[in-house]
Amino acid sequence: MPPVTAARDGLLTGQVALVTGAGGGIGRGIALRFAEEGAAVAVHCRTAVRGAHEVAGRIRDAGGRAVVLRAELTQEDACRRLVREAAEWGGGRLTALVNNAGVQPVQPLPGMALAQWREVVDTNLSGVFACTQAAAEVMRDDDGGTVTHIASVEADRPAPGHAHYCAAKAAVVMHARAAALEYGPHGIRVNTVSPGLIDRQGLAQDWPEGVRRWREATATGRLGRPEDVGDACVFLASSLASWITGHDLVVDGGVSARPTW
Repeated sequence: MPPVTAARDGLLTGQVALVTGAGGGIGRGIALRFAEEGAAVAVHCRTAVRGAHEVAGRIRDAGGRAVVLRAELTQEDACRRLVREAAEWGGGRLTALVNNAGVQPVQPLPGMALAQWREVVDTNLSGVFACTQAAAEVMRDDDGGTVTHIASVEADRPAPGHAHYCAAKAAVVMHARAAALEYGPHGIRVNTVSPGLIDRQGLAQDWPEGVRRWREATATGRLGRPEDVGDACVFLASSLASWITGHDLVVDGGVSARPTW
């Protein structure tokens, strides 16, 4: 990933953003792009502490503002504390929340235990609900803000072994639409970004057949990059998207445009 560059009059200059699950992968790409566009970024992590500090360090080295905050997002009190700490760090302001943290285990549905189902739903859906509710309380008392959930193309295209993940991501999309309706009068826009397959180190070695099929299915001929998702999140958090809410922005290189017959 190229070095972070300090923003001058970027799309998000003056904003204070909280990005959950920002210690690596997609969250890392989102946090760095927000910083490049001028936002002060609260970098959340649960276990990826070293990665989160690396992200925050890169932002600071480029002249930006960043802080690392830890929280277990399956606990409501922890979600509320996380949002409160981010807002306090931001001088009492929080203008953008990106609900990126999630898990994606593989487990065939016939043998799935309720505890395995709950782990995915609590992290991928309930944490989104709690963080959004807490952030909206801060934003509605200020000048509004934006909330962006990271969903998935699997929200409407299920994959074997991902029944819990697909169901949770579909619910995330609908939560954003419902939240957009109820929080809109308070100046809060809520949207989702649904990525396709995003590249990471070692993915081609771990899943060569899947990577080959994805590349063949895309209109662009490549996998996604974390910054591709970051660009979509920057757009939705910026004034360029001031009349966009309740929308699911698909970032999949054109896979969803491929005929299924």
